Amino acid sequence: MSPLGFIGAGNMAEAIMAGVIQKNIYAPSDIMAFDINPKRMEAMAERFGIRTEESLEGLALAADTIILAVKPGTVEAVARTIKDHVKGKLLISIAAGVSIASIQEHTNPEARVIRVMPNTPALVMEGVSCLACSPTCLDKDRELALKIFQGIGMCLELDERLINAVTGLSGSGPAYGFLFIEALADGGVRSGLPRDVALKLAAATVKGAAALVLSTGRHPGDLKDMVASPGGTTIEGLAVLESRGFRSAVMDAVFAAYQKAAGLGK
Repeated sequence: MSPLGFIGAGNMAEAIMAGVIQKNIYAPSDIMAFDINPKRMEAMAERFGIRTEESLEGLALAADTIILAVKPGTVEAVARTIKDHVKGKLLISIAAGVSIASIQEHTNPEARVIRVMPNTPALVMEGVSCLACSPTCLDKDRELALKIFQGIGMCLELDERLINAVTGLSGSGPAYGFLFIEALADGGVRSGLPRDVALKLAAATVKGAAALVLSTGRHPGDLKDMVASPGGTTIEGLAVLESRGFRSAVMDAVFAAYQKAAGLGK
C-alpha cells in the first residue's frame, strides 16, 4: 500500500489510524504523521508504531495520500505550504466547511481532492462519514477513501453541495445526542434512579432506538407509535416534548450548524 500521511494528529486522525490499522487497510509502517504538537506525534507513534515527520514539507514529499486533519482556519496555510510537493497525490480533507475548490485554489486547480465529514463516534468505530470527490479524482481515489472511512463506521458518497448539511446533522449530531442522553438521565435521577443507573439506561436506550431504525428500515414515526400505546405513559411524555417545541428545536439546531459550516467556507 502506498504511504498514508496525516497532517494533524488530533482525535479524529487517531480514530482513522486505528480503523485502517485494525481493518488491515494500512500497516503501521505505511502511515506517517506531522503535528505542531510533538507530544501528539509521540503518542501516535507509541500507540500505533507509525512514523513521524519533522515538517509539513517532509510529510507531503513522503506520502502518496495525505489526510488534512486540521482546523478549518488552518487549511489554507497548510495547503500553501505543501503545494509544491503534492502534484499527482491524493488530498483528503476532513476540515468542516472547507470546499474542494478552496483546497485546489491553494494547491493546484487539477489537484485530486476528496472532502469528507466524519464524526466523533469514529473513536469507537461507530462513525458516520460522508464524502465528495473532485472531478479530477480517479476511481481508485474514490475506492480508497471509501475503504478508509468504512474502516471507522458507515461512509456514504454525496454531492459536495450536501456536505455542509451533513456537517449540521451527523457531524454535529453526536453532541445533540449526548445532550439528549444527559437529559434523559437527569429525568431518571429526578424520578429517583441512582445517577450511574440512569446514565447507563439512557445511553443504552438511545443506542437501541438507533439500532432499531437502522435494522428495520422503518420510519421513526412508525416505531414511535409502537411504543406510545393509547392513554399510556409514553404518549404523556411525548405530549410534553411536543408542547416544548422539541422537534423544532432540533431542526433549528441542525440548520444553525449547517449555516455555520457554510459560513466557514467563505
